Amino acid sequence: MAVIDEVGPDLFRISVFASKVNLQFNHFLVRDEQPLLFHTGLKETFPLVRDAVAGLIELSRLRWIGFSHVESDECGSLAEWLAAAPGAQPLCSQIGARVNRDFTSSVKAARGMADGESLETGKYRFRFCRTAQLPHGWDAGLLFEETTRTLLCSDLLHQNGDCAAVVGGDVVERCRQAILEYQTGVLADYVPYSPRTAENMRRLAALEPRTLAAMHGSTFVGDGAQALRDLDIVLREVFGTPI
Repeated sequence: MAVIDEVGPDLFRISVFASKVNLQFNHFLVRDEQPLLFHTGLKETFPLVRDAVAGLIELSRLRWIGFSHVESDECGSLAEWLAAAPGAQPLCSQIGARVNRDFTSSVKAARGMADGESLETGKYRFRFCRTAQLPHGWDAGLLFEETTRTLLCSDLLHQNGDCAAVVGGDVVERCRQAILEYQTGVLADYVPYSPRTAENMRRLAALEPRTLAAMHGSTFVGDGAQALRDLDIVLREVFGTPI
């Protein structure tokens, strides 16, 4: 089952909760002149997410399919989406489009975005932020919508459990607990912390986002800059002080 919530103006969170792993998989649709979907989701959940999106827009209108980095929940059902919405184009980093083209461009060439490059979808304007290795992957990047100050932040602020769609309180502590849970198992060390990590976190905080749209867990609405600064402290404490 996919649950739909409008978590910001024209921003819809389509959430699928996987009880076996106690984790939400969130996909974000921006309804605009050129609709944008951020995160394709897993192949196995494609029918659920597709039907949810189809309830919000005509699939033939979908123009952009973005993702942070190559990973199953980020772009696993890209081919299925391009078949369902043949007018859409993949959107990722330049590294993702070039180095991972067998995955990102198997059906249609991806638009590879440079750091700071903008994409206008109508009344909304997205700035691409290259964040190599954050949350993970050489090809990683995030999208920042400048009008509503919304950061589509992928795995940052990861929270376990079946969370509320939107919160205004402290999500960083919930994120810390999720990271510590993962540190005890096979999913340990999923954020490589380095001086570049700290630099990227400072750059993201400097955007002063008001909404942090997390792929796993609640969307945070409030002082996003402070939340990101607090998250940087957590990442440094858990994954080690950079040399």
